[in-house]
Amino acid sequence: MPVNSSALSVLPPLSAQAERLIELGVHESAGLPAADVRRFAEKARTSADGAGALLAVHPDRAPASALAPLLSRDGKPGFVVIDMPDVDDFTPLGTVALPEAPLYVLTGLDRGDQMANWSPDEALPALTARARTPLLLTEGIHWVIQQPAALERNHCFMTIGSRLRKAGGALDARTPALWISNGTGRDGRERRDAPKVGWCWAGNRHTWLGFASTTGRRGEM
Repeated sequence: MPVNSSALSVLPPLSAQAERLIELGVHESAGLPAADVRRFAEKARTSADGAGALLAVHPDRAPASALAPLLSRDGKPGFVVIDMPDVDDFTPLGTVALPEAPLYVLTGLDRGDQMANWSPDEALPALTARARTPLLLTEGIHWVIQQPAALERNHCFMTIGSRLRKAGGALDARTPALWISNGTGRDGRERRDAPKVGWCWAGNRHTWLGFASTTGRRGEM
């Protein structure tokens, strides 16, 4: 049985999330003093939006390629698939508004299990109709860093808020996702059960991938 969605909505306190990021060195790679991360987490904690929120570093400061190796499952670090060398070129959709701040919080996280076996092309308008926005890839990684149980075998998720635009402006057909490697193909057997950043086609359906989303993002407290 998958982890109950209500259980996933209970994240560690923001102060603990801040310490986790500091422990992993995310603040250093993002050019942020540890004191600033702790201060922001404390302000967010005391705000109305602080309860059950996820602390995130803006993707301009902490790109997916830097965050993915910080994931861990059964002692194995996360990785980006070999055919996604342009992972950091996947930027927010125009419909996803990010706070103009190095740190922000997300509220109302949902893994989107009920949308498993939908295609990204089908899921995006459905999320919009529900006043939800899809997670960015970096936000999904932050979630799993803080709450590893959010990534389960057969119950993983896509992060279709991040897309790559081609030179002419059209969207690349790939959509990023987080799941667990089977250790096959170019992943390598040594990576079996490791957290994996990969991609799927925008028109394809997968029974084991939901669509992670949020009800809001907030920066300055």
